[in-house]
Amino acid sequence: MLNQKLQQRLIQKLSPQQVLVMRLLQEPILSLDQRIKQEIEENPALEETANEENEENDTMSDDSTLDSIDSDEDEFSDTEERVSADDEFGFEDYLDEDEIPEYRLSANNTSPDETTREIPIISGVSFQDFLINQIGLHKFTDKQYIIAVTIIGNLDDSGYLCREMPALSNDLAFNQAIEATPEEILEVLKIVQTFDPPGIAARNLQECLLLQLELKTDRTYTTDLAAIIIRFYFDEFSKKHYDKIIQKGNISEEELREAIAEIQKLNPKPGNAIADISRDSLYIIPDFIITNHNGYLELSLNTRNTPELSLNRDYIDMLHEYGSAKRKTAESEALSFVKQKLDSARGFIDAIKQRQQTLFVTMNAIMEYQQEYFLTGDDTKLRPMILKDIATIVSLDISTVSRVANSKYVQTPFGTLLLKSFFSESMLNTEGEEISTREIKKILSDTIEAEDKSNPLTDDELVDLLKTKGYNIARRTIAKYRMQLNIPVARLRKEL
Repeated sequence: MLNQKLQQRLIQKLSPQQVLVMRLLQEPILSLDQRIKQEIEENPALEETANEENEENDTMSDDSTLDSIDSDEDEFSDTEERVSADDEFGFEDYLDEDEIPEYRLSANNTSPDETTREIPIISGVSFQDFLINQIGLHKFTDKQYIIAVTIIGNLDDSGYLCREMPALSNDLAFNQAIEATPEEILEVLKIVQTFDPPGIAARNLQECLLLQLELKTDRTYTTDLAAIIIRFYFDEFSKKHYDKIIQKGNISEEELREAIAEIQKLNPKPGNAIADISRDSLYIIPDFIITNHNGYLELSLNTRNTPELSLNRDYIDMLHEYGSAKRKTAESEALSFVKQKLDSARGFIDAIKQRQQTLFVTMNAIMEYQQEYFLTGDDTKLRPMILKDIATIVSLDISTVSRVANSKYVQTPFGTLLLKSFFSESMLNTEGEEISTREIKKILSDTIEAEDKSNPLTDDELVDLLKTKGYNIARRTIAKYRMQLNIPVARLRKEL
């Protein structure tokens, strides 16, 4: 049954301009450059500034022209009302939807975590193309060529073939209408496994390492011994049961040490070597640059590749011409179009300026908060810092600071670092002082690095050792930090 009722709700909605600012704020410098180019293509009233002198002259002239046009706003409004009343003219009806920037059509108030972003990259040689190009170096029949392409297409990012021969046989039958037995596929696979880089198309880590050892041209006794260890004692080797290998293989500890050193030179993920070819263009471009001038920190925004924007002079002249003359209906429609494009361009320029100002103020607060670290580069000097701390300093919302820290990098004298990595929770040491969890991880990493590799420290021993240094940490916390640092357990850290 349908019924009517009154309901009062309090809803907060962002204006299109606010949505634009929020979107630009969370964009890293590389994505921002692409966004600006897209806006220039969509809005003819927006253009890049030719040079600094023209920029200064155009800015002064633009302001005076726009001010004079704004003074005639009442006249324009009256004309617009007459046109609307006579012809039911609406601005949104006049423009094609494709000409309206996306942020003016909808407001998607989603959190940064829900935003899907694509990193613009330069096209390069793909994983599969690099391997398929090597097929031509071998004498394959048409059937074997299709089998080889199918095998290459089923390799994962690490370069491993994770599918069984019968499954590949079924794929060839259903997708390529080719009947190939598992034996025929295996024959082609053996040839593909000789492709560059060595170890490609292996079905497991053991086979991957064996392929690399067998393809070595400068074979020595150590190389042969390493192959024997991988082939017959791989389980003992992976668990670092070196005593069993020495006993079963009847070899000396020195021979085992040399063989292990040879194995450690191998690449357990040969596919990464191919993927690096197509990832050569993926550089980290910092959004901020911090320089140390004899103990004085200087912060600057990286705007080297970001073009300076200004309003198109032709559109300003057009607006002035239409605004100072008596207009017919068609001219009023053109005036509405020109004015909307100029307003959109001016709003985009203002949004860029607001983004730059917010980024600088927020990063400056972070730099001052972590001044000791940026002066020394010592992780132990990092202070505990959360989003709320910076939001309180700069008088901004926590979500705004989160957008600033999202996907941004800062170039320091000690390397280019992810901005989000400076935010960490705090813990209390034995003296009651607040310390950063990143400082604890640094102490833990240094302690493990300095341990006796022939008798590595267990998690319980690490707990006792860190307590003597003033860090009262539970064993499960040590294990959690060790996993976050990609440090294996004591047994797997053992060396001869």
